[in-house]
Order: sequence, then structure tokens, then C-alpha cells
Amino acid sequence: MSTEPHTTAVKTIPSITHHLRFHLPLAHLGTAFGNDWFGLKAEKFARFFGTPTFIICQTLIVALWIILNVAGVLHFDLYPFILLNLAFSLQAAYAAPLILLAQTRQADRDKAHSEADAQHREALATASQERLDLAANQTTLLLELLKQNTALTEMSVKLAEHVETLTAQVHAHLMSGQDQKPQV
Repeated sequence: MSTEPHTTAVKTIPSITHHLRFHLPLAHLGTAFGNDWFGLKAEKFARFFGTPTFIICQTLIVALWIILNVAGVLHFDLYPFILLNLAFSLQAAYAAPLILLAQTRQADRDKAHSEADAQHREALATASQERLDLAANQTTLLLELLKQNTALTEMSVKLAEHVETLTAQVHAHLMSGQDQKPQV
């Protein structure tokens, strides 16, 4: 099953708005042993070694092995259990490299993801600072516009008062002129 259509769908989203834009360059760091059948099975096997299920099953098998050979039910590996030691050596020979490879690759993935997270936090901090700067600039502009509006309002009030005074003077002048006109 190919994941290519999903990858191309993610890449079509603009990098500015996509919330995983810092993690996309790390997509190649999939599983520790690759994405093929063997890689997936090997990683599951390596992860299984540290589980309680594995420890309990191994303990039961070893106990059964020893009991059957000591009790004399089977005689395929008598004391000092050389075949059991060989089985443990063989298991260790395969388990140790698989576990080390899984840990190394997981450490690389963790480091890469932490770097991507740091970039993401840095981008968020930058965007937040830009928003704060924009808000400060807009606040300063609004205060300046309010001052200008106040000055214009005060000027309008003075002009209205002046117009009222002039109107009163013109009215008084016209009224005084009508009183002096000769009557016909």
C-alpha cells in the first residue's frame, strides 16, 4: 500500500498555514529499519523485547526447559544446559543489534522532531511579536487620529461660535439699517 497520494496531498497545502510544516522534512525518518516488510517486522520484534509479555513468556519457557530436563521427562539438554546457553547467546546476538538500531534511529527521530518543534515555537514567537508590533502601531495611529479628531472638533466649535457671532453682528447691522430707512 503506497502512501504517495497522502504525501502529495499534504505538500499541496501552503507551507505558511499547514500546522505540520516543520515536520514534513522529517517524513523520511519513518521506522527505524525502513518501511519495507522486513523493516516493519524487525522494529516490532525489537520493541517486543522490552515488554512484560516477552519477559513472562521467556521465563516460562526457560522454567519449563529446566524442569523437563531435570525431572528426566526429556533428555535433550542435561545440566549444565549447554543448549539453553546457546539459545540465550543466539537470542542476544540478534536482540542486541536490533535494539541498538531501534534506539539509535529513535534518538535521531526525537532529535529531528525536537528541532522541528523548536522551529515551530520560534515561528509562533515571531508571529506573536509581529502581531504585538502591529497592534502597537495601530494603537499609536488610533491615538493620533483621535487627537486630530479632537482638534478638528475644537476648531469646528470655534468656527461655529465665530459664525454665530458674525451672524449676530450681520443681523444687528441689518436691523439697525432698517431702523434708519426713510419711509415712503
